[in-house]
Amino acid sequence: MASLQLSLACFNYDRTRALFDRRVQVEGCELFPIALEPEETFHRVFQGKEFDLCEMSMSSHTLNVSRGSAEYVAVPAFVSRAFRHSGIYVRSDRGIRSPVDLKGKKVGIPEYQITANVWIRGMLADEYGVQPQDIRWRRGGLENPGRRERSPINLPAGIEVEQLPDDTTLSRALASGELDAVFGAKAPSCYLNGDANVTRLFPDYRRTEQAYFAKTGIFPIMHVVGIRKSLAEKHPWVPASVYKAFQAAKDVATADLGQVGHLAVTLPWGVAEYEDSQRLMGKDYWSYGFEANKEVLGIFTRYHHEQGISSRRVSPEELFTPSTLNIAKN
Repeated sequence: MASLQLSLACFNYDRTRALFDRRVQVEGCELFPIALEPEETFHRVFQGKEFDLCEMSMSSHTLNVSRGSAEYVAVPAFVSRAFRHSGIYVRSDRGIRSPVDLKGKKVGIPEYQITANVWIRGMLADEYGVQPQDIRWRRGGLENPGRRERSPINLPAGIEVEQLPDDTTLSRALASGELDAVFGAKAPSCYLNGDANVTRLFPDYRRTEQAYFAKTGIFPIMHVVGIRKSLAEKHPWVPASVYKAFQAAKDVATADLGQVGHLAVTLPWGVAEYEDSQRLMGKDYWSYGFEANKEVLGIFTRYHHEQGISSRRVSPEELFTPSTLNIAKN
């Protein structure tokens, strides 16, 4: 029987690279991977459902599940995770010295619904008592004007989101002082170019994020792996096979990180960083699988609903195909 041919759109991370170079195979399948930036993947999946397998925004997937409109199902392979304290950029001349100083300020966002900002708002609410309605949100493209929500959302009364003019960007508005801060997954160019009036709210973000993890145990999940729903229905064995392959590819990457004889990454103390991360966060600190991440997923779906993005609170189990909720162990 011929192998099932599947397209994959995903960034070429170290943890997915073994799928791109075919060191790891999806059993029963021939994979045709395309390396794309996540935002391009998300756009093409949302607009045209172009790929059989894809990297998906955790927030967009949760929104679609809450509406019953999901055309992709997910497996619990979390190809992107990141702490987001580093994603808060503020004007240094507005008296913003701590998170509570953000109350009443104009804060730019690429979209209200993007995953990074769900985590930032949730962290600000839980850790510092800053609620979404305490901030005046301004939406627009980070470097290209005119960006709007990928999928329409209906926010509760009291949450103010206004669109920036179509001739400006978040970065320009922050540099000019029109905005007091910008939240997002990417650094604005005004910060990268050394604007003296733009800084991070948490300059020593690594120490802040480590303390956050030590307190909460949360390593935020950003992206998940999706499978075209019609494909999973026709071939119900595919989701588990896809999950196993992504897990195997991650295992290859983490083995490389610990290889001291020949350094896999271009950092002189990369192995020491890997060992430090394991000491702080546990041996399998970038865990895949449902059970290991059920609590973090529950926190995310709570944030998603509390912030008005999903009209109901989605249970973590709803996000994944049943066959991948409890994978058999050796």
